[in-house]
Amino acid sequence: MQKYRCTVCGYVYDPEVGDIDSGVAPGTAFEDIPDDWVCPVCGVDKSMFEPE
Repeated sequence: MQKYRCTVCGYVYDPEVGDIDSGVAPGTAFEDIPDDWVCPVCGVDKSMFEPE
C-alpha cells in the first residue's frame, strides 16, 4: 500500500501502521481514511497529503 506525506509538516501516513490515536486501524489505505481525518502532527486535512 502507498504511503502519503503531509506537505506541511512532513508526517508520513503508513497504511501498515495506521493512526491508532485517531481511530485508523493498521491496514487502512489512505483512500479509505474518513474525510474528516486530519494530520496527527499539524492538523491539516487529507487534501494536503501527497503520495510518497
